[in-house]
Amino acid sequence: MSTTTADVHEEHLSQEEVERLAHPKRPLKQRIGVIASYVGMAAIVLYCIIPFYWMVVSSLRIPTEGRSTEFIPSPASLENFQAVFSAQNNFGRSLVNSLIVAGTTTILTLLFGIIGAYALARLRFRGKGAVLWLIMACSMFPLVVLLPPLLKMFSSTEPFTWFPYWINTYQSVIIPGLSFGLPLAVWNLTAFFKQLPVELEQAAMVDGCTPGVAFRKVILPLAAPGVFTTAIIVFIGAWNEFLLALTFLQDASMQTATVAISKFTGTTGFDTPYGTIMAAGVLVTVPLLVAVLIFQRRIVAGLTAGGVK
Repeated sequence: MSTTTADVHEEHLSQEEVERLAHPKRPLKQRIGVIASYVGMAAIVLYCIIPFYWMVVSSLRIPTEGRSTEFIPSPASLENFQAVFSAQNNFGRSLVNSLIVAGTTTILTLLFGIIGAYALARLRFRGKGAVLWLIMACSMFPLVVLLPPLLKMFSSTEPFTWFPYWINTYQSVIIPGLSFGLPLAVWNLTAFFKQLPVELEQAAMVDGCTPGVAFRKVILPLAAPGVFTTAIIVFIGAWNEFLLALTFLQDASMQTATVAISKFTGTTGFDTPYGTIMAAGVLVTVPLLVAVLIFQRRIVAGLTAGGVK
């Protein structure tokens, strides 16, 4: 059997030299950069996880140890979670209110956002770029600046006004919430619809579909990752909304979970129930966290869609 030059050369190399050739060492600067990147990622993860961990630990402490600094509660207790759903806090009703407000806001945002984004992605007209920037500019106004005029409109009892008396109604939070969810939905979905070939709709219409049927049966299923990602982001924003709910939902039976948590009182009515507040925070946060972890692949696919041709 004949041996090649490479085989002969390899026979004269030691085991260490063979391993060094197979796995060459990285330059010192490159190794420092890799280590620094890992340290940076670890610091970001700890920065995000430690507050949530501390909230969970605080919720499992005995109510009398609300200000304890132990990293592991000993003994662990579920009294704070029981106190969250006491008749005094009415937290169960607040969760239902948050679900109604966030769910309705998300559905309406997707309904109008899909229509607007599809029109901006497919239609050609002068000033389309300016329209997109105008839509985004609408979400740049600070919410605190918009609260006084909204409060004046929604609390007016005079006849012949544009709005009826909307204080302590769901629409007083849902309608203003659309002004912050729609720009995000339109921008995200416009980029997604642009990367879908228009030939797909043309082929469907050649086969006998109307433009509406082609959009519903061809384009919309392909756009599902972007729609799903937009829905998750809008729902999280509406679920965590505080200022609108605090201003317009003044009745205790209409308050959302975020407002209800801010108004928790202790046994005397003047002390701050840290453990109960932390337990309520866990109950509000965990469902969102679980949903994001379950659907993280769809979310990443929707966010990165259209980024690479």
